[in-house]
Amino acid sequence: MMKLSESLASYIRSVSYEQLPDDVVEFTKLCILDYFSSAIAGSDTPPVAKVEEMVRELGGHEQATLITGGKSSVTNAALLNGASSHIVEQDDIHKGSIIHAATVVIPAALAIAERDDLSGKDLITAVVAGYEVCFRIGEAVTPSHYYYWHNTATCGTFGAAAAVAKLLDLSEEQIVHALGSAGTQAAGLWEFIEDGAMSKQLHPGKAAMNGVIAGLLSQKDFTAASRILEGNRGFFEAMSDAYDVSKVTEGLGETYKIMENSFKVHASCRHTHHAMDIVAELSRERGLDAEDIESIEVGTYQVAINITDNDNPVTVYQGKFSLQYCTAHAFVMQEGSLNTFNEENLWNEEIRGLMSKVRIYVDSAKDGAYPNQWGALAKVILKNGEHIELDTDYPKGDPEQPVTKDELVDKFMQLSRKVDQSERERIAQKILSLEEVEDLEMLFPKNRVDIK
Repeated sequence: MMKLSESLASYIRSVSYEQLPDDVVEFTKLCILDYFSSAIAGSDTPPVAKVEEMVRELGGHEQATLITGGKSSVTNAALLNGASSHIVEQDDIHKGSIIHAATVVIPAALAIAERDDLSGKDLITAVVAGYEVCFRIGEAVTPSHYYYWHNTATCGTFGAAAAVAKLLDLSEEQIVHALGSAGTQAAGLWEFIEDGAMSKQLHPGKAAMNGVIAGLLSQKDFTAASRILEGNRGFFEAMSDAYDVSKVTEGLGETYKIMENSFKVHASCRHTHHAMDIVAELSRERGLDAEDIESIEVGTYQVAINITDNDNPVTVYQGKFSLQYCTAHAFVMQEGSLNTFNEENLWNEEIRGLMSKVRIYVDSAKDGAYPNQWGALAKVILKNGEHIELDTDYPKGDPEQPVTKDELVDKFMQLSRKVDQSERERIAQKILSLEEVEDLEMLFPKNRVDIK
């Protein structure tokens, strides 16, 4: 029987641009566009500024473009560009694996592809392979792994390594070692959420960087564990209470997991989006005000409660991870865009007042359907005595409730407003015709404007 890493290595070697269906190519370009939306939006935030300062101090050969401007080494570029894409809470998400793949796979792939003068077709192929690998490993350990471990950081490292291995044209044996080196570096604990700490941005940046390191070392025939996933002291045994090995190889090479990817509409934790969708829609359709509400009960799955149960957020970041706050925010603001999550709205008396009326609980049906469905119930009681029941199984942006290409282009134009409009239009056009692009440096912004 083949080892899991051998099966994945065989897949990574075999996948080619020519065999990708047209819809997979088009969807992958949207994933890359969505990555740049978040990466540009996060590029001037305090955590990214600190990473950039460190990167500048470390120095390095000018091999790959930084989202903040200029160039550095491929490892530094992967680190910074990964961190920048995971801060405004609008990066993509895969339900089954609970991974924000763009933040780890794409910055790693971009760095190597740019350094080696590879094409847009090469980048698309590598991204498809990276998403496939990390989604499958994430599905194998979900949901037990997710309680302590940030899947994007841990499982995402394998995806970054897979994408890099594809771009470096590693042999199957070298890819096995690359996956071994990726797995032994995989880390990222959820404890940061207790403090709202900047570690959340370090996680994808370091995972992307580690994927690059794993690939580059393997190119030099640096050896690593050949059974890093299923070994007695490997990833599954060490980091999951319950795992399903079959998830790694079932249908491998026959399906394209990237097509299961979801996009985020609201600028908050994905585990808050279900409730936000349905209460915002109620508020818009009925023209209700917060003062009309007696109470709101939100029933959802246990993992959402674990991550977002905070009835008194005191920072904007904590607000994005508070189901109580996000529910009230969405009702009052009738949306949850990046512009509405700010200090003023965090302390908005109307939102705060409604937040105190929101109760959250675990709904057994929603919990049982997780992670295939990230659903919620909302029971809204009005002061006039009317009871309103709302229900959703899929937040907006899931494949079952998709956003359109035009909506993702609009999202990019909004989130990249710190770049002048002509430059935004140029970048979007380049990414949407990526199969024709030969110089990947052209995907990065050149001109910025000050946004107050």
